[in-house]
Amino acid sequence: MTSGVLIADDHRLLTEGVKSLLQRGGFNVIGEANDGRRAVELTQELKPDVVVMDIGMPELNGIEATKQICQRLPRAKVIMMSMHCESHFILNALKAGACGYVLKDAAFDELLHALNAVMMGQSYLSPAVARVVVDATVGRLAKKSSVRGGNISGREREVLQLLAEGKSTKEIAAILYVSVKTIETHRKKIMDRLNVHSIAGLTKYAIREGITSV
Repeated sequence: MTSGVLIADDHRLLTEGVKSLLQRGGFNVIGEANDGRRAVELTQELKPDVVVMDIGMPELNGIEATKQICQRLPRAKVIMMSMHCESHFILNALKAGACGYVLKDAAFDELLHALNAVMMGQSYLSPAVARVVVDATVGRLAKKSSVRGGNISGREREVLQLLAEGKSTKEIAAILYVSVKTIETHRKKIMDRLNVHSIAGLTKYAIREGITSV
């Protein structure tokens, strides 16, 4: 039976290239999403075997999207495909539930190796990624990375990303299906916990921590 794959990436040309590669490799691409929130929705709707997920996407980044997908559809396997090789991106992706991490500058064939590995119940890390994970695990870096951004909840991270991407309080409330007052409360809590008291400051924090790439 051909495995169904969902591609989540906001770069159209890359998505088309990955889709073509996977189809040649015998995989069935059943859906495409250009933001993290849509990726979560399509995963629930289409129930793919594997989600190939970018980290830097609008509205909901790939790490938060992976966390939601793994909570709502545990059998779906997520492979992160990213340009980021820094430890906090990698460790946070794995902590969110990703079972593979492939660098975008690696050969496309490596993605096929990753897909085949995770479909057999294994994990797959690009060689450069594996080295970072080992270094982080055996050193202090692992502890430092595991708590980055840990002062705020998952919902607050969602709100923070949308704020950093220029969405208004009313727009965020509509996206998350909550009241404007709820978003205002989240914003105040975020600012208090991070000791940051401007949208510009929140945006800088979100970019630094990999919550958004804008």
